[in-house]
This record gives sequence, C-alpha cells and structure tokens, in this order.
Amino acid sequence: MVLPFKSAEVFSVEVSEKHELFRKAVREFMERDVAPYVEKGEAQREVPREILEKAKELGLYGITVPEEYGGQGGDTLMSAIAQEEISRIWASFATRVAAGALFTTPILLFGSEELKKKYVPPVARGDKVAALANTEPSAGSDVAGMQSTAKKINGKYILNGRKIFITNGGIADYYVVTARTSPPDPKARWKGISMFVVEREWKGVKVVSRIDTLGLKASNTAELIFEDVEIPEENIVGEEGNGFKYAMATFDRTRVGVAAQALGVAQAALEKMVSYASQRIAFGEPIVMFELVQEKIAESLTEVNTARLLTYWAATLFDKGLENEAIVAASMAKYYSTEIAEKVAIRAITVHGGYGVATSTGVERLLRDVEVMKIYEGTNDIQKLTIVKETARRLLGIKL
Repeated sequence: MVLPFKSAEVFSVEVSEKHELFRKAVREFMERDVAPYVEKGEAQREVPREILEKAKELGLYGITVPEEYGGQGGDTLMSAIAQEEISRIWASFATRVAAGALFTTPILLFGSEELKKKYVPPVARGDKVAALANTEPSAGSDVAGMQSTAKKINGKYILNGRKIFITNGGIADYYVVTARTSPPDPKARWKGISMFVVEREWKGVKVVSRIDTLGLKASNTAELIFEDVEIPEENIVGEEGNGFKYAMATFDRTRVGVAAQALGVAQAALEKMVSYASQRIAFGEPIVMFELVQEKIAESLTEVNTARLLTYWAATLFDKGLENEAIVAASMAKYYSTEIAEKVAIRAITVHGGYGVATSTGVERLLRDVEVMKIYEGTNDIQKLTIVKETARRLLGIKL
C-alpha cells in the first residue's frame, strides 16, 4: 500500500501520440488565430465571434462528449490538454469553452435519454451556449444552504430563486439549475435538492447583471433570477432529491479542467519569465545570469512540471475508470496547480520589474486570472477538506 492508494500501480500517466498531435493543433490555433485578439478581447470583455466559430471547427466545445451526442468522443486527458493550451494564451477563452461541460456532464451522467438527445448535441457542437446555475448569494461552498425552490404543481415544477457568479450566465441559451424540492433534513442537509434543465427563453428567466471580476475579464459572469419559471416534469435531471449528489459528481469530473487551466497560466508565466530574463540587460549582462533570477526560474520549472504530472495523472485515473482515486487526485491537482500558478505569476512579475505590472505585457493578467481559478469549482480551502474526507471515505473506509 502507498498511502492512501492500494499500490503504486495507480501512479501512471498515459500520454499518447494522439494526445500530442491534438496538443499541437490546439497550440497552433491559439497562437495563430487567438493570440492577436487577447488584449482587445480583455478590454472589451468578450471573446470575438470569429474565434468562437473557429473553435467549433476544431471541436473544442464537446471534447469528451460521446460522438453519438455531437461530441468528439475524446478522453479526460485530451480535454485537460486543451484547457492547458488554451489558458496558456487566453484563460478567459478557456472558461468560455469549458463551462459547457458543467451543463453536459450531469445530463450525460444522470439525465434521461430524451434530455441527452435534445440538449447535449447543440452544446457539444458549439451551436448553443450553456451554464450551470448552482451558486447563490447565501450558498457558495455551502451548497446545501441554497434557498431556491422548485415546487411541483399540476405536473410541472415552479422554480423561484436567485443565482450568482454563474459562468456564461448572461449569454447562455440553456441552464442546469439546482433548487430545493423539499425542505432540508437537519441530519442530512444535502437531501431535497433537485436538478433541472431550464431554457433562457422561458418566461421568468432573467439576467440581473453581469459581474465584473478581478480576472477572466472576457468571461461572462452573471447574476440570474428565476421567477415562477414553469419547468416540464421531463426536464428534471435524474431523480428528484438527488441534485446535490449530481452537482458534486459534476465538479469532481470538471475539476481536472480547472487544474489544467491553472497549469496553462503557470506555463505562460514561466515562458514569459525565461524570455524576458534572457533578453533584459542590467549591469552589462542578461539578468538570467543573476543567481536570484535563476532561483526563481529553477523553482518555477520544478513546480510547473510537478503540477503537470499531477493534473495529467488525475485525468488518466478518470480515463482508467478509477473513480475513487481520480476524485481525490482531481482535488489535489486543482489545489496544487492553482497555488503554483499564483507563485509562478508573482515570480514572473518580479523578474519583469515595472513591466510586470504594466497591463500591456500581459504578465499581471496571469496573476489576476489565477485568483479566480483558486475560487471557482470549489475553493482551495474546500479542496483541502475534500482531499482528506474523500481519501478517508473512498480509499480508507473511514467516515470523518
């Protein structure tokens, strides 16, 4: 036994030639077609339509969605590589593309065949925009504290509630929404939450406002209100009362993507640091010759590649079907990669000096972007708790 895993055999990463060819294609797309738009897109707080259309041609919206539902049929590692390469150039764009998985994942895992056929293909193809509406003003990390309700009346569910910090919220055509269908059990507060598919055009669905965030400026983050929205009974995802479990299962799987986003940011910061240190002349020589600069580069090289191994490992575990191990590894990867990305971004800013805090160089943006990543899809403090609790429950058979 290799605590907390049963054996060292789980510690393997399987990157194939197919994965590397895919990486090359995504990298070429990002450097050739996307990089010229980043500064303008961040300033205007939106991703240009022409880039979104080209992403459809590359199949970036439904990488892990089965081909029968309009996706590419790729694996988790392929999706992670895409998120890494996209975020290396423009993390806001990565968020715009990846948020669709928060919608398709619970439907594919728990939804009826009718929901899968109706809602997944247009999102996987990039024809429709989707979002997961889960967080509320008084229920962030405490998901079970949500106050939105969905009461069943005459064969329909009547949804009322407010959601906040919803990625793609202001531009989505479809939402997966969580709400209480029964009061919480004091001994099991998670019970009584259900999950539904809601269409933007339905009466009572309102976008209150767009939220301006520290980083990911071109990602649309919004506050939503649902007022007496009528949801057909067939639009419930899975069974009534299990929405909390469905939401957690979704985050367990998409969390690797956040780790990969942070990895891409860290890689970008490392590259900018090395490039600038090699060109900047001070005291008659390139600053890369100075030992304190070398120290920052050495630390960053070590940590970025450690984060890559951890992220790819978590993705590989999911692809092998080792769900219990993968869920623990995904939290480790999300926590570690985002913390490392922050450190490397700060080092890059320090090496750049005054240019590091100038918005024109794009270095300071990396730090701002990763601060958001440390929070969404489970804050890093929550990840630490998850690592311990899920290790105990899933791998050691201990209930904490």
